[in-house]
Parts: sequence; C-alpha cells; structure tokens
Amino acid sequence: MEMRADLLIVGAGMVGSALALALKDSGLNILLLDGSPLSVKPFAAELPFEPRVSALSAASQRILERLGAWAGITGRRTSPYAHMQVWDGSGTGEIHFSAASVHAEVLGHIVENRVVQDALLDCLHGTAIEMLSNARLEQMRRSGDDWLLTLADGRTLRAPLVVAADGANSAVRRLTGCETREWDYKHHAIVTSVRCSRPHQQTAWQRFTDHGPLAFLPLARDGQQDWCSIVWSTTPELAERAMAMDDAAFCRELELAFEGRLGQVLSADPRVCVPLRQRHAKRYVAEGLVLIGDAAHTIHPLAGQGVNLGFLDAAVLAQVLLHAADRGERLADVRVLSRYERRRMPHNLALMAAMEGFERLFQADSLAVRLLRNTGLKWVNNMPEAKAVFVRQALGLTGDLPPLAKP
Repeated sequence: MEMRADLLIVGAGMVGSALALALKDSGLNILLLDGSPLSVKPFAAELPFEPRVSALSAASQRILERLGAWAGITGRRTSPYAHMQVWDGSGTGEIHFSAASVHAEVLGHIVENRVVQDALLDCLHGTAIEMLSNARLEQMRRSGDDWLLTLADGRTLRAPLVVAADGANSAVRRLTGCETREWDYKHHAIVTSVRCSRPHQQTAWQRFTDHGPLAFLPLARDGQQDWCSIVWSTTPELAERAMAMDDAAFCRELELAFEGRLGQVLSADPRVCVPLRQRHAKRYVAEGLVLIGDAAHTIHPLAGQGVNLGFLDAAVLAQVLLHAADRGERLADVRVLSRYERRRMPHNLALMAAMEGFERLFQADSLAVRLLRNTGLKWVNNMPEAKAVFVRQALGLTGDLPPLAKP
C-alpha cells in the first residue's frame, strides 16, 4: 500500500518536529516519519540527566514558545544561565559575558535534548499531522513529479516535497546524492554530567586547553547548582584513555583539566564519546527536496549553536512555504525552495567559519599566536560595547530573523 502526502518530513528529531509544528495549520497533508518509536518517556525530577544537552538561545526559546512546546520543556527541566566565562588554558587571557550587559535576564538555557524532543512530541500528538514511527528509509528516487520512498518493511511513500531532517548521517542526503564538504576535526567529544563541590553560579564555563575546548555547562536540579554537563573535546588517543578510566580517575583528570574552577569533581554519570566532524551540504535544496538542521550542516560543539541553527532553518523554511502557499505557488519548485537556501546558507557558513577560526586559533602552538590571542581576549574583555554586540547576536536579537524567532 502506497501512502501519499503533500509534504514528507524525514526525521522527527528536534528540528524536524519543530518544522512539522510550524506547518500544522498550513492545510498541507504532512507526514512525519522517524526510525524511532516516537514515544514520550515519563519524566521525573529525580531522573539522571541525559548526557546530550543543547544551549538554547533566546531566539530558539521564542520559536519553541510560539510552537507551544516551551511550557512542556520548563515543566520538565531547564537550566538558565546568565553568564559565560571563557579563558585560555595556555595563558592569562580571559573574557566574561553577562546577560545584564544587554538588560536581559539570561543568556540562554541548557536543556537535555530528550526534554526538548518529548515536549515537541507532546505538541505533535495533539495535531492532525500523521506520524510514522519505526520507519527506516531504504530507497528514494524520483517518480514523475514526486519522490518515491521505500521503507525497510516494504511500505512506500509518495510526495512532491521531501524535507531531510534526519541528522548528520542523513539517509535522504545519501540516497539523493547531495554533495557535501566535510573534514574530520581529529577530535572526539566526551559528554556526560558531573557533580562539583562548588556551585556553577548559572555560568557556562569554557577553558581552551592544548588539546581542545572543555565546557562545563550549568544544570539545575531541585534548586541546587552543583551539577554540570561537560563537553570535553580532545584528541582520539586522550579520549580513549579517558573513556577507559574508572569514575574516580576520570573525575580527577577532569578536575585537573578544568583547573578546579568549580572545586572538586565529586561524581560523574556514564560517559559518551562522539567523533567530531564538520560537514556542510553544497546545496540545501533541489527540485522537491530540502535539507535542514544537521542534515545540511554540522558544526563544532564549542559554541553549542548546532540546534539553534537548526531551529532557525525550520522557522525560515516554514515562513517560505507558508508565503508560497498563500501566493498559490508550487511548493516543490526549486525556485521557491531557493529562497530558504539564500537566507540560511550565508548565516550558517559565517558561524561555521567563525567556529573553525576559534578552534584553529586556540590549537595554534606558536608563541606569537598565543600572545596575540591572550592580548585579544583581555582587550575585548575591557570593551563592554564589543561584548554587548556578541551577546545580542548570541541571544538572537539581531539579523535576518523569521517571524517565529523575532522578539
């Protein structure tokens, strides 16, 4: 039996689900499919933290509020942060950012990815959008003016427009031959949650070490500020060594790498190790095809901006499709879809280039470069106006924002 839809969204993760919700009142017959069960896990405050978290910007918060998902997130667990402290582990350069510099209460929220996902799924279950779980894509080809998708269980799906929201290892991107530019960072990221002897003070901490950036991101539980999510980017050899340690040895090694800024690292949850790779699609669109989120671009986690870029992709694409539908245009037309690409690709590339520059700058061993970056950090730290510009951009208060993200 062949299922038909006006729009197929492949991937019901955070970005794909957000796009589906943004289009729920469009009048389109939308089918959202994913290889997972798409079930919502019961939440309890005493549950351990999920290892994977996102630093949601104010722009992402506004998108999630307007989609109706933010209440479900705050009803579970969020960790707001109002400060960010960054320093060079190989020198004396240090910089501090504060939400108060732009008269804001917070810089963002650290939220477990599972919490965001479940809040979005809760919203989707109350809509007319059809969701297909445990649907693993096997084949995809053009059939007339449509795309014909074949699932692992033999079911077939047909639609004139397909959106790939199926992550960094996108099956849609692979099956349709979309080309990418990519390279290995030669770094792995160790991700877990740890408890420290000193409170995090609602501050996101980041130290640039000789082997890669180490972030301690604030987590809140029962009003306590002693938990942090860590993202430790280091060489594959050092990552393998750290993953092989017992918990006590790992905590000591982590405390040493972090210079004990939050006192003793008392305990650590189970660790996850993720190879880091930069990837960017050469095109985001083709006839009847769109890439969004990690399917279109993956970025170094040092700024925690990956999912924020994805939410903006979804919001802009929704705006483009709704505007085209109002004008009676054919949504699958590549000329329509290119409006999304023209708005999102320059922004994504600029941020990716900036993060690549930061990563290379802090990995440089040259004494002259070390002196330059330490001097630069101190100089910028003493320029409130320059720091305020950075904070406004991080909050999503400037730039080409879609209606869902505007203040």
